[in-house]
Amino acid sequence: MISVIIPVKNGRECLPRLLDSISIRGVSDLEVIVGLSTESKDESRQIAEYYGCKIVEGGLPAVGRNNGAKHSNGEILVFKDADSPFPSNFLNLALQEFNERELDVAGTIQYPLSTKNGFTALRYRIYLEFFVNNSLRKAQNTSSPLMMNCMFARKNVHEAIGGFDETIQFGEDCEYAKRAKRAGYKFGILKIPGKIGFNMRRFEKKEFTTLLRNVYFNIGRAFGHEFRRDSLVKYW
Repeated sequence: MISVIIPVKNGRECLPRLLDSISIRGVSDLEVIVGLSTESKDESRQIAEYYGCKIVEGGLPAVGRNNGAKHSNGEILVFKDADSPFPSNFLNLALQEFNERELDVAGTIQYPLSTKNGFTALRYRIYLEFFVNNSLRKAQNTSSPLMMNCMFARKNVHEAIGGFDETIQFGEDCEYAKRAKRAGYKFGILKIPGKIGFNMRRFEKKEFTTLLRNVYFNIGRAFGHEFRRDSLVKYW
């Protein structure tokens, strides 16, 4: 069985699109688990119930993912952010490659999902391709790989490394990949399914600030700093 685990907070606008994209993909033996934040104030619970999802308590993304994994039945866990759908046939191809390459943990490459046009949209494409995707590809063979947005892991590996670190306020997905790789598990960035949408909503609100934060994150991470909630050095 495959378990798709989605951390959600106020997902009314995006969650139906994601759940629709899962339901029409024809992946057999699949369950969907929503890690619903206790701070969620909209109709996310009702939406998840309507689609027949299993609902567990969430919070920060790491909490929702870990609780979802604890209540999952799948041998493969797919951790997906709620704010973008699966492209056509992406999930099938991703699972096929994940198994054929005998990976233990895997990330994906991204394309921008945005309401912006013109030069702004071009900036987003350049940022994701040359800054994010190139970093994902180059780091996959190092001891500090990167992943985000849509991630795959074998449940036994997830349990062996202790899941996502819930004390980290940002970059818990990358820390998870690094910990798995350093524990001797096989990591890779999936190629065959292509790119999956990355929602640029934070860039649309505060582009320059968000860009600086991501540069700051990568510089800090290069020196071994993890952005924990109780750290003297903060990401947010």
